[in-house]
Amino acid sequence: MLTDPITLYKLMVLYMLKQVNFPLTNSQLTSFFLDHEYTTYFSLQQALNELLEAGLLKKEASHNSTRYEITREGEETLSFFGKNISPTITEDMDQYLKENRFRLRNEVSTIADYYKSTNQDYIVHCEVREGRAPVISLDLSVPDKEQAEAMCSKWKGKNQEIYAFIMKTLMSMS
Repeated sequence: MLTDPITLYKLMVLYMLKQVNFPLTNSQLTSFFLDHEYTTYFSLQQALNELLEAGLLKKEASHNSTRYEITREGEETLSFFGKNISPTITEDMDQYLKENRFRLRNEVSTIADYYKSTNQDYIVHCEVREGRAPVISLDLSVPDKEQAEAMCSKWKGKNQEIYAFIMKTLMSMS
């Protein structure tokens, strides 16, 4: 059994990311660790940072979330040391992922972010992914930050409607 708690948290993060075929956000990981009272927010952040520094995770950050994926090196590390996670803990993680897989995947499959372009307007990037592949990706230019933020927040609730409209319009025979 492991004596260093941070090492256990790192292995747990690697295990969870290996079990899903999509990234998990910082808030999703934090929710699991805090809800199950495995550790504190700050200890988890330390574990995530150490995993990133070691190249065992990669992250994708946007204005409102950070998504983590396991790297090949992370998978190799987990294959060597994953047996050090107790069966009770792996059962907790498996159960959590089983109960929440659909919600977790939907949360990370919808992406909305913005950045300032070279001509001083803002580019809003909206995307829906299935796994790692984009289903729809839109880049829109807007004049100010407020509009960019508003579009990003509405994308979560309206993306299916927008996708259906675009498909219907592009597939129509007229």
